Amino acid sequence: MIHYISLRVIAHSTEESSRVFNALGLFLKNASETGEHDLKKEIVDSTDIQGHYGNSFVMFSAQIKRRSDSVRLARFIRENMSPEDVKTLRNEMPDRLDDEQLFHMRFDKQSAYLGKLVLSSSSDAITVKVKIATYPKNRLNAGLIVEELFG
Repeated sequence: MIHYISLRVIAHSTEESSRVFNALGLFLKNASETGEHDLKKEIVDSTDIQGHYGNSFVMFSAQIKRRSDSVRLARFIRENMSPEDVKTLRNEMPDRLDDEQLFHMRFDKQSAYLGKLVLSSSSDAITVKVKIATYPKNRLNAGLIVEELFG
């Protein structure tokens, strides 16, 4: 069903990195059975990076590998999206599922900080990639799983 879910967000130098980290925490605490924030510290990688013009960023990334946590996070995402966002996601499902069976979503990081899930088309967002597991690899079956999870 789900092999893993990866999450990534960038905190720009003009943003308070702790707030961006907490926005990512909305996803992570809802992946954990207990909902504890300790999961953030255990699985989040923090990388300092420098932009082309010398500006600095912090990239936070995490990967949810346990099947139960992945399913819990997928369920949380689906249950907390607005009806409009669900409709958008349904309409765009074929385009969001790539040949590697990764289903791509972006969520507004300011909304996530406030505890809400809002789909975003901005590159400055929390990116969520859901790796769909089918054996043998089959895009059609992966699409059916994505539809079951998020449709």
